[in-house]
Amino acid sequence: MTPKLKAQAGTFESSDIMILIEPVEKDSGRKIDISSTVMLQFEEDIKKTISDVLDELQIKDLHLIAKDKGALTQTIKARVETAIKRSLGIQEGTM
Repeated sequence: MTPKLKAQAGTFESSDIMILIEPVEKDSGRKIDISSTVMLQFEEDIKKTISDVLDELQIKDLHLIAKDKGALTQTIKARVETAIKRSLGIQEGTM
């Protein structure tokens, strides 16, 4: 599946993560940009968690921007899933 709309989930609060989704052209692949207050310690874990959710939802083409403030793995999963569903038009939300 390919996201159709811009969407977001999460906040800039401590222990949360803001996920922004931007649609891209079909077959352009995934572009994931991450900024985090805990980048040195957990960058690979954050990338893996995001990629696992995208794989599970069968998302191949998108631009995802993650702005992390120390979110736990379950929070990251929930925010990515919510943003993707909003981008696909499955769930309503902001943007």
